[in-house]
Amino acid sequence: MRRPVIGITAYVEPAGWAVWRDVPATLVPHAYVRSVTAAGGRAVVLPPDDVDADVLGLLDGLVLAGGADLGPERYGEPPDPRTESRPERDAGELTLLTAALAVDLPVLGVCRGMQLLAVAYGGRLHQHVPDVVGHDGHRPAPGVYGSHPVRFAAGSLAGRVMAGVERVNSYHHQAVADPGGLAVTGWADDGVVEAVEDPARRFVLGVQWHPENDDDPRPVAALVRAACSQDHTATCADR
Repeated sequence: MRRPVIGITAYVEPAGWAVWRDVPATLVPHAYVRSVTAAGGRAVVLPPDDVDADVLGLLDGLVLAGGADLGPERYGEPPDPRTESRPERDAGELTLLTAALAVDLPVLGVCRGMQLLAVAYGGRLHQHVPDVVGHDGHRPAPGVYGSHPVRFAAGSLAGRVMAGVERVNSYHHQAVADPGGLAVTGWADDGVVEAVEDPARRFVLGVQWHPENDDDPRPVAALVRAACSQDHTATCADR
């Protein structure tokens, strides 16, 4: 028996460590890895790569991590001056996501990852949330998470996973405007979409907040449980 293997998409960004400064590095916040490990999974970091999706054959689940904005050309709109995209991430992650959906691999989209899910399903985004809701509560300041009320659709995957949760954290300035073929199942108190899912699949869930930073990262744990059922050779701790 083995732990379920969960791929986590990564960034390529300038980074510094020891004597090195501004070195292009493949990275992802360790909170993603920690939350997968705590849920009983084995985390594998996936750098941007759009050559193929062969790595999915080694995975039991996929986390689409947060990060920079999705390129608006992906949903047929011109870029807002405040949009900061990473085309190599878009290409690599859409390659992985398309293949993952084709084989019904469990997928969790976090923040940018939820927005990527919506666009992959034919939707589009608001490029600057404050223009829509009139406040900065979803990203109060650089490096500062917001906290706000949230509600979930009764009977939905998001509602079951987040039962009893009334507030979540946020750090984003874009949001889902049109979910495409996904169902919207979570909302902030100002109407911003907080959760989307595909009820026709075993586990496809997008959340706009950052559960990896919570003490109780329920969406990550739910993904790992779904990944356990994906492959009988994987085992999960009872969490």
